[in-house]
Amino acid sequence: MEKTMIVFEMANNHMGDVSHGVKLVNEFSQFVDEFDSFEFGFKLQYRNLDTFIHSSVKGDMSIKYVKRFEETRLKEEDFIFLLKTMETCGFKRICTPFDEDSVDTIEKHGIEIIKIASCSFTDWPLLERIVCTNKPVIASTAGASLEEIDRVVSFFSHRKKLLTIMQCTAEYPTPDENLRLAQIRSLQARYPEIQIGYSTHENPDRIEPGMLAFAMGARVFEKHVALPNETYKANAYSVNPNQTRDWLNAISRAQLFSGTLERQEATGQERKSLQSLRRGVYAIREIAPGKTITKDDIEFAFPPVEGQITANDWSKYNQFKANKNITQESPVLFTDTEVTNSRQQVLDAVRKVEKLLKKSNVIVPGQADLEVSHHYGMDRFNEYGLTMITVVNREYCKKLLILLPAQEHPEQYHKQKEETFMVLDGEMDLWLDDVLYQCKPGEVITVAPGVRHRFRSERGVVLEEISTTHYKDDSFYTDVSIMENKNRKTLLNYWLGA
Repeated sequence: MEKTMIVFEMANNHMGDVSHGVKLVNEFSQFVDEFDSFEFGFKLQYRNLDTFIHSSVKGDMSIKYVKRFEETRLKEEDFIFLLKTMETCGFKRICTPFDEDSVDTIEKHGIEIIKIASCSFTDWPLLERIVCTNKPVIASTAGASLEEIDRVVSFFSHRKKLLTIMQCTAEYPTPDENLRLAQIRSLQARYPEIQIGYSTHENPDRIEPGMLAFAMGARVFEKHVALPNETYKANAYSVNPNQTRDWLNAISRAQLFSGTLERQEATGQERKSLQSLRRGVYAIREIAPGKTITKDDIEFAFPPVEGQITANDWSKYNQFKANKNITQESPVLFTDTEVTNSRQQVLDAVRKVEKLLKKSNVIVPGQADLEVSHHYGMDRFNEYGLTMITVVNREYCKKLLILLPAQEHPEQYHKQKEETFMVLDGEMDLWLDDVLYQCKPGEVITVAPGVRHRFRSERGVVLEEISTTHYKDDSFYTDVSIMENKNRKTLLNYWLGA
């Protein structure tokens, strides 16, 4: 962005009254001309409330945020009218989606920028949908660890998405000692290619932190705004027009607001606030004890309950197995499950594969997808498993297959695919319908459809596989337990040197 951007956050301060929302936009449009050194945006929040709020609590006004969201519900045509008003007033139109349906609506409405709330910063199902858009992304980092920020920055950067990350504290309002403005410098040093901003929740009368953040390098600012009147009161962290003018004109004065360069852990109140806004995992069917829970068994819905698994905990590296019967519509609790995280094991396996490929001098395309097959789980990957790199999969298919030392690929067959193996480096034992073949570099073996085959390497091997098209449902293992394991593969899109 050529100019510093100021984002006015409406949130629910339209109060469910579209005419009040229009007045709010018009009133704050005075700053667009008054401060021509800034670029201004106005931001809405989208939730598909019919699915975002879990069916079991719909209409339950005893729940704070359910009450807030339901009472300020607007129709689609109301949001469209607000967006047209923003555009007429010279604002960039920005929106925070809290579920995947809302991203669809953002695209439909032609909104220019997507903002990710702190509570959704590691909502991986939502991020996967957002990254499919062509929109610039602004993401707030309140409560996130450095490891989580690293992963989110890597996620968007590898996909060449324009990303701004915002220093933020999710306390409303934020006390002076928790502003942690020095984190702006720390984030800049850690992510020199990423634009850094500041999302503010301090006392509305505080004018110093915004300009101090600018001095530290922030170039995108987010501020909650309100237009109080006899009917609608401002909350404790939203600024009125007069306070906004003071804030925009302010000169920084404070060391008090700076904090330290080290990333601070989230406060208890901050964790509680973020947790209360996340989507919980709910069973959509009965889940028996011992069953590995898949996405087909659950839904993500608001609000979460104490101890519940959330969408933020759901990733390809986390596997949840029920340790008791979970009834339909029930929240899925951590105490109801055994959790296994395979991320470090997968990364360790990838490092071993890279080492073997380097030794073999086999060239690997930089953008090729990698698939780690762990037929009996990552705990037994060094004994049973395979790593597969897909180079081409059209009417013809080319792959590289890697067996680590002492690793075996269990017996399987294909009904459609014919495949030919050529050993590029190392040696292996190959069984075709129980007949053993000892294969060395340069040997070529063709496996016809229906032929059972398994292979093992004592010292590690790299194979080239040329075949007809690979279909996901065309691998049949003779061990029924492997066929029943729906989580036996981990896919990585960006893995070389990761």
